[in-house]
Amino acid sequence: MTNIKINYLKYDEIDTDKWDQCVADAPNALVYAQSWYLDKLCPVWDALVVDDYRYIMPLTFRRKFRFSYLFQPLYCQQLGIFPTPTKEVTAAFYHEIITRFSFAQIHLNAMNLPIPEMQVEVRYNLLLNLNETYSDLSASYSQHTIRKLKRASHYKLNYISGLSLKDYLQFKKENSAVKLKKQDLLTLHHLLAFSTSRNLGEIYGVYDKANRLCAAAFFVRYKNRVTFLNAVTSEAGKEQNAMYFLIDQFILMHAGKDYLLDFEGSMIDGVARLYKGFGATPETYFYLWWNNLPAWAKWLKR
Repeated sequence: MTNIKINYLKYDEIDTDKWDQCVADAPNALVYAQSWYLDKLCPVWDALVVDDYRYIMPLTFRRKFRFSYLFQPLYCQQLGIFPTPTKEVTAAFYHEIITRFSFAQIHLNAMNLPIPEMQVEVRYNLLLNLNETYSDLSASYSQHTIRKLKRASHYKLNYISGLSLKDYLQFKKENSAVKLKKQDLLTLHHLLAFSTSRNLGEIYGVYDKANRLCAAAFFVRYKNRVTFLNAVTSEAGKEQNAMYFLIDQFILMHAGKDYLLDFEGSMIDGVARLYKGFGATPETYFYLWWNNLPAWAKWLKR
């Protein structure tokens, strides 16, 4: 570990061209780690870099009182080290961040394995390869999903691509199960606006027979990975199983392509059941945390 020299770079010291090339060349490449994506989520983020961007790790941090702490941004399931690190590199990065930050709650990517002294919890992602025919893909649907799709077929739902950003955000604001903070909605706006304007993502919608929007979802693409990043369903849409219909139509449209559909998984049983029902398989990644704050500041949270 002593021969691994890690450089701590402030935000304005990062060479984003070299950074993005490192991510692009990594076998564990994820859209979340691209500089433009991080910029939309965090006004400022720093980084750990080995050599000339041989290994990198974004540091998404905040400050409270005199403490800096690492947190996992919203709309960002996994970060960690890129490319896939050795045990020695993992240990070096881990010791560097635990030395610099007294508190952390972050998600490593699926190709970052913990070392024994790490405090981690397992999380689950769900993935579906779309490189088979629709007939083969749909043959792996669960009976629960097949029943939901059969019921949805009675409602004469209409699936569209290219739903406008304005319509999506208004629908999200009106139907989100969790009340969104103004800043969180603004971050989502920036993320979707940049992605759609550069053909990196697309918003899909489902309308009912009365031409009312009842479900919508945003997918972002990076290399061959398409991430089901954000979605929302109205109460009427839930009754009509509109999200099942939307996902099925997306699979139908993209079946046979060399795409990996990343559902982002969920630790909520009902949501996980929805994704698993389309034949998605689990992938594990790790939630990494520690709290070495002084006793009086142990309450510090994201």
